[in-house]
Amino acid sequence: MNEIENLLPHRDPFLFVDEIIQADKEKIIAKRVFTEKEYFFKGHFPEYPVVPGVILVETMAQSGGAGLRKCGVLGEDSLFFFATVDKVKFRRQVRPGDEVRSEITNLRVSPKMIKQSGIAYVGDEVAAEAEWMCLVGNS
Repeated sequence: MNEIENLLPHRDPFLFVDEIIQADKEKIIAKRVFTEKEYFFKGHFPEYPVVPGVILVETMAQSGGAGLRKCGVLGEDSLFFFATVDKVKFRRQVRPGDEVRSEITNLRVSPKMIKQSGIAYVGDEVAAEAEWMCLVGNS
């Protein structure tokens, strides 16, 4: 089992974090390379594959959760579920082969709730941004 699988309950084909680059109580940086083998490219869209926007938001949220676990803020048995997603903007398409760098800011973290904001970059270009809140429970 790799580090990310130890940090997140998600599994293939719904695991969208490859590596946590930085994780502390203020900020998390993670990366994900979307390959041409992703299941959703078969239907979104076969002739011009693009990562769905909701997957980019999920990628940022998974990055935020994995980072909080890595720095010890969330317990190993914690599960986190979307409660709200706000201020979502999509700025650039993400295509097969693109590396997405998620930069997550922890806005508020408590034992029962996480509020974060994130920006997903491809290179220096903003691909997506959002704020979200997750409820925390135990498995």
